[in-house]
Amino acid sequence: MNHLLALLKENARISLEDAARQLNVTVEEVAAGMQELEDTGVVRAYQAVVNEDKLEGASVTAVIEVQVQPEREGGFDHIAARLSRFPEVTSMYLMSGQYDLMLFVEGNDLRTVASFVSAKLSSISGVTGTATHFRLKTYKHHGVLMELSHETERLQVSP
Repeated sequence: MNHLLALLKENARISLEDAARQLNVTVEEVAAGMQELEDTGVVRAYQAVVNEDKLEGASVTAVIEVQVQPEREGGFDHIAARLSRFPEVTSMYLMSGQYDLMLFVEGNDLRTVASFVSAKLSSISGVTGTATHFRLKTYKHHGVLMELSHETERLQVSP
């Protein structure tokens, strides 16, 4: 199952036939494996990795670190569930360190994201602090390099 998952992470559009050939199994086994990954919730979606910097009128992306006061019964889960329902929030993670949650937020412009932070996020009971960072340029996203380099640079390795 891990080998199939690795193939899907590399190329979610791989055909059943190609996956079967690479894994040395039958097409039926690949299809069953994919169905199991989907049914168990391991695979949640298939998406394209898009270079937003190449799009005209691309949205603004911000990383927002959020400090919260965990609830007695629900810990961080209740407030995380509430925050995840905002359409501006595209990804969210529970983190270690000074901040508890890391949100990836998208908006049409800086003002939209700032409005989200001031009007929606900071007004939620339990949110005790935020720090907002705006994405300026993407070099690598989900393991994919965004700029195609024609020269191959060898990484230096030092002992």
